[in-house]
Parts: sequence; structure tokens; C-alpha cells
Amino acid sequence: MMSLFHQSLTDQRALRQRRAMMKLFLWFGVVVVLCLNSGGVDGFVVEHSLNETELPLLDSYGVSAASNNLLMVGLTLIHGANGKGAVCLDGTLPGYHLHRGYGSGANSWLIQLEGGGWCNSIRNCVYRKTTRRGSSNFMEKQIAFTGILSNKPEENPDFFNWNRVKLRYCDGASFTGDSEHKAAGLQFRGQRIWLAAMEDLMSKGMRYAKNALLSGCSAGGLAAILHCDEYRNFFPRTTRVKCLSDAGLFLDAVDVSGGRTLRNIYSGVVGLQGVRNNLPRICTNHLDPTSCFFPQNLISGVRTPLFVLNAAYDSWQIQSSLAPPSADPHGYWHDCRLNHAKCSISQLKFLQGFRNQMLNSIKQFSVSRQNGLFINSCFAHCQSERQDTWFADNSPVLGNKPIALAVGDWYFDRAGVKDIDCPYPCDNTCHHLVFR
Repeated sequence: MMSLFHQSLTDQRALRQRRAMMKLFLWFGVVVVLCLNSGGVDGFVVEHSLNETELPLLDSYGVSAASNNLLMVGLTLIHGANGKGAVCLDGTLPGYHLHRGYGSGANSWLIQLEGGGWCNSIRNCVYRKTTRRGSSNFMEKQIAFTGILSNKPEENPDFFNWNRVKLRYCDGASFTGDSEHKAAGLQFRGQRIWLAAMEDLMSKGMRYAKNALLSGCSAGGLAAILHCDEYRNFFPRTTRVKCLSDAGLFLDAVDVSGGRTLRNIYSGVVGLQGVRNNLPRICTNHLDPTSCFFPQNLISGVRTPLFVLNAAYDSWQIQSSLAPPSADPHGYWHDCRLNHAKCSISQLKFLQGFRNQMLNSIKQFSVSRQNGLFINSCFAHCQSERQDTWFADNSPVLGNKPIALAVGDWYFDRAGVKDIDCPYPCDNTCHHLVFR
């Protein structure tokens, strides 16, 4: 029956081709423009005025939508969370967006953990609490549900009628911190926010779930890895529970100056926000806490089935970890970091080395039959929330399968999925991000 359903999508896709060109959103000062060529989507041109000290460069680049008929879902604040000390950086209530499931999906739940970088110092955490990443006072009252959150079967074939939740990110440590800085008026309560949200959703029916999927993008993708086994333990063994990390495979990589920019950032996050006690003990028993904030040291220890979706040339990591301005004072990497087409042969060689490091980091993880992989050779970041990359007529594919069907096949055990792309530039289905 499932194969017949997927076959029927062919006709629906044909209808989609006659729809208006994808409408794109202006979000957080970033405009995303869809650029088409004769071979499909060549890339997205992203215009921006980036504050280079701001960490979440790409978590705000926008959400594309396949039609004008967008599902807008309201914000629910978790009342009573403050009594548990579960508050945003500025002490406001945390929140989520919930769209109820129906029919065959009425007892299935998908949690999407929002991304948005991290704050690793008092200074940038104080700044962050004046934004939607640190205070519910600044969060959008409604957001569009697209991609894996869409309620349309032609856009989201396996999860469209599930209970779908977007948990907002307002702590700055991937939902793992538990401390405070009274002098600066900062509450680092990510772990408590996570637990308060899960308790609230359990009371709203999630405790009866037959199927449950914990997902997340970017810093939320890291959080999905960190909390995966915790999520499994909320449910009886009869519940099918799995986790999806999208663009969360942040590597402990050497930057273009020979330093370790991301390790320095993570060290600040872990030390400032009291993350250590909430990291998996299987890791901290033999590695330092900062190392245990890196997914490469965590994924093989996750007992719950986990799917890793990542671009081999992750745009956020290129911009903020591999070639940030702090590691490139003379601007040699400036053009390359914004547009892969402007990279020199030596720069591309460096980026191929990064891809090789990523593939090495998942070798042990990929041995387990229960785990899934979709590593495409794109310059991209977060592919599950965008409709054009999740499931559309010209979505990225590996083995002729778009991301949505790969994840669905893995989740429902219809097929094993261990898809790794050949190196750039062999994949012409990518939706590359280009910045200017």
C-alpha cells in the first residue's frame, strides 16, 4: 500500500510543477532568492549584512515554501515552566508550536528542535537574550510549518498527519545547560527547558505515542543527538522511537589558520553554561567535556536508532568553523566561504579534506544496521525544514531518492539507508547556498 501511495505522488508532483515559483521569506534580515538553471536548482543566493561575531550565521537564512497556502502555527508558552526553573536566557517562559495530528497519525509524534548557534561568553549571551534566540518576548507568534513539518502529503509523505512540534531554542547550549550568571541576568537552563517541554507534551497525549521521532536542525541537530536516548526513555518499549539529526554533525576540525575555532567556541559554551553534568556519561568517562559536545564523539554511543543527514560541505561550518574572518585576517577565504564557485584549487582541496574527516567520523556509526545516513556533497545547511530540499520536484537526491523518502524508508524499516555522495562537483541535484 505504501508503494502505491508513493506512486500516486508522481501525479501530484506534476501538479506541483504548475504552481507558482516558490515564495521565499524575509527572515531575520536575510533574503533568500531561488535561482534556477536548465539543469535544475543551481543554488540559493543569500543577501545579508552579517555581524561576523554572531554565531548562528545560517540558522536564519530563511524558510522556503512550495505554495502560497502556508500552514502557520501559533506559539504556545509552557506555563508553569518557570516554577521548575525552566526559562530562557532572560528568564521568560519557553515555548513551542504544536500542530495536531489526525487519522493514522493521531498517535504519532515528531519533535523538531530549533537551531540557532550557541552563546559562549557573557557578552554574546547578553546580546542573545535581546533576540528570539534568548527570549520568548522576541519570538514570532506564528511560524510556517514546511518540509518535515508540512501538513500536506505531497510535501511530507510520511509525517504529514502526525502531531508535529517545533520546540523553540532560547538557551544557547543545545538544550543542555543548567547554571546561571546573576550579575548579567542570565539563566542557562536548556536542560530544564527540554524536560519541561517533554513533560508538557506528554500531558497533551505524547505519552500514548505509537511512533515518535526526535529531530532537529543545526544546533538543534546536535541537541537531537545529545537527547536521543533520553527521548527513548520517555516511552514504553512498544513505541517505535528514533532520532534524526539534520546539519548537526559539527566536526572538531582544524581551521584555515591551523587553530580550532569551533573547539574554542564549544569550550566556552560548556564551561559557561554548566553543560558537563548533562553530557552522556559514556563519553565523559573517557573524554573531556568539550570533546563530548562534538557529535563525532557521541554518535557511536547512542543506543537509539539515529539518522544523520548532513551536507559534506556544510555551509555553516565553512563560514564559522573552518574559515571564519578571525582565522583569515587577510581575507584569502572571503570569496570562497561565501560562494564555492570562487574557491581556488587549493581551497577546494582543503574542503575535500573536511569531507574526508566527516566520512571518517561516521565509519563506526554506519556499521550498525539500525542507523541511517544521507551525506550529500552540497554546500548547504539544514535540509529537512526547507520544502525545496526536503521533498519537491527538484529536491536533492541520492540513489534517485529524495531526503524525505530516505528518512521515511529508514524510520518505517522499509529499507536500509546508508547513502554517501561522491565528492563535489559530481552531484547536480544540490541546492547550494551562495552568499553575497
